[in-house]
Amino acid sequence: MASVSSIALIVLVLALTSSTSSSVGPVPVPRVSDLMKEYGNHTAISPFRTINRRKLITCPVKSPYLAMNLSMSSAAPDEGYIYVTLSGVLDPASNDWIAMISPSTSDVGTCLTEAVMYQQTGDLASLPLLCHYPVKAQYLTNDPNYLSCKNSQCQDSACLVKTCSGTVRFHFVNMRTDMKFVAFTDGYDVPCILTTSNSVPFANPSSPLRGHLSSLDSTGTSMKLRWISGDQNPQQLQYANGQTATSTVTTFTQNDMCTSVLHSPAKDFGWHDPGYIHTAVMTGLQPSTAYTYSYGSNTVGWSNQTQFRTPPARGSSQLSFLAFADMGKTPLDPTSEHYIQPGAVGVINAMNSEVNAGNVDAIFHIGDISYATGFLVEWDFFLDMITCMASQVPYMTAIGNHERDYIDSGSIYITPDSGGECGVPYETYFPMPTSAKDKPWYSIEMGPVHFTVISTEHDWRVGTEQYDWIQSDLASVNRSITPWVIFAGHRPMYTSIPAAFLNADFRFKDDVEPLLFKYQVDMALFGHVHNYERLCAVYDGQCNAMPVKNADGIDTYSNSNYAAPVHVIIGMAGFTLDNFVSDPSSWSLVRKSAFGYTKIKADQSQLNFQVSV
Repeated sequence: MASVSSIALIVLVLALTSSTSSSVGPVPVPRVSDLMKEYGNHTAISPFRTINRRKLITCPVKSPYLAMNLSMSSAAPDEGYIYVTLSGVLDPASNDWIAMISPSTSDVGTCLTEAVMYQQTGDLASLPLLCHYPVKAQYLTNDPNYLSCKNSQCQDSACLVKTCSGTVRFHFVNMRTDMKFVAFTDGYDVPCILTTSNSVPFANPSSPLRGHLSSLDSTGTSMKLRWISGDQNPQQLQYANGQTATSTVTTFTQNDMCTSVLHSPAKDFGWHDPGYIHTAVMTGLQPSTAYTYSYGSNTVGWSNQTQFRTPPARGSSQLSFLAFADMGKTPLDPTSEHYIQPGAVGVINAMNSEVNAGNVDAIFHIGDISYATGFLVEWDFFLDMITCMASQVPYMTAIGNHERDYIDSGSIYITPDSGGECGVPYETYFPMPTSAKDKPWYSIEMGPVHFTVISTEHDWRVGTEQYDWIQSDLASVNRSITPWVIFAGHRPMYTSIPAAFLNADFRFKDDVEPLLFKYQVDMALFGHVHNYERLCAVYDGQCNAMPVKNADGIDTYSNSNYAAPVHVIIGMAGFTLDNFVSDPSSWSLVRKSAFGYTKIKADQSQLNFQVSV
């Protein structure tokens, strides 16, 4: 049984020659675990995710002095914090809470006729619920002075009546629709409304925001930029000292979401208007070169100027990229949300340090992107969180179950995991170089690496369109130009977690693994399972080769004598971590249940694989 490494950096080397490489030193960036400490106390899934399945009652007794005040008297900027104070409370309780609602016109009453819509979540408790899902919420006990009433107010001249107050802080991003705050009591299980705040609009709902890059092809001479705005008119992308491109504009609506007899969150209570998604292409660039850009218009305003770097062209000598899966987002305040991925903020901060240091040519996010799963406003928070790095280098993606899967929608798995999104927001926000809509598989070459990126959520069985494409793509690789082939898809072929059959489909392995072996894929990257696991050079459940440790203690393979692909599960970028079985299979060499990401450096003769946790 291989032991689980306890160090912060795990290194693997694949070589195309018989010689081995020298040790690769630690990456000069903060550790992920250190960057998570600030958020460690409020990043877990909470009962709030079922608030929309709780019956509202009328508060039996309300204080006549209740009032809600906001720290922001004017319109809100594009991102920031707002302090919300509930005052006039006669009897502060541990189950008093405040929710952020957007748009402010949302119905926070009880939807008596809509109970059946919520049953697909699996919660068959007493229904119905809130008509509109809150963006986020938190208990007033987050103010340590609330229950003790240290902040008291006299309500008459003799101070015979004293009331209490509490203040909590909310992080917000520009959602284009105004916000309001609603105070409840009796917790998330049987909430009743106490009072509401005034509405807070955004200063510029049309502000151009959240620009993120992707590569169109393998030349490194063009880049696609996509950004969000509340404005449907075309805008401008200014780049490379005077060049301009006009955006094309698209969006999606509730009618584009999937649903069933039991309505999906995306179709109903989780819907939030996405605004307009702008796309423009920068052309005439040089590979591996730094440029700047800004986007917007004189009408809606302009983004800050951002420096970015084009990736290396196919066949060039070197490539350095980050890879991970299952990241999502972490709230930057002590709130409850529908889905919280506790490790995301630390991983993003660490990776952004790598990008800012100029150490990264590209990023590959292998499925389970935002975990919005039908609660559309969460895409805004996710995109805001990744903009720091996705605006600087191409952010390439693969689709996962939480982006695509839904009943009767064409996904090979019929779970409701996407919450009714069925790939529409994903493909709108992250346009990869695919052949057509809802065919999210593609290949791209950067430097000495050929990437084959598939959809494990679409049919991959022998004889299907995707299977034939995989075979054709792998057969087309010219190893004299791109000596390394990396295969990537969301669901793995192997895993060492309990109930592994629910997470690694043996049918997928039986049909697709022979292609990886036949065409000598060097490395296969997967997610879906929320931990890090590296296998031997495995085929059909057997280790065809084991690594040899070099003088620096680094596991090394010589791929001049090809044995099989090295499979790596990298689903540890944010979602709550999975545990391993106590007796893993012999093909499992390294296992680590810790948040992190991987960094891969390739040249014409070596591929160096590092894990940062």
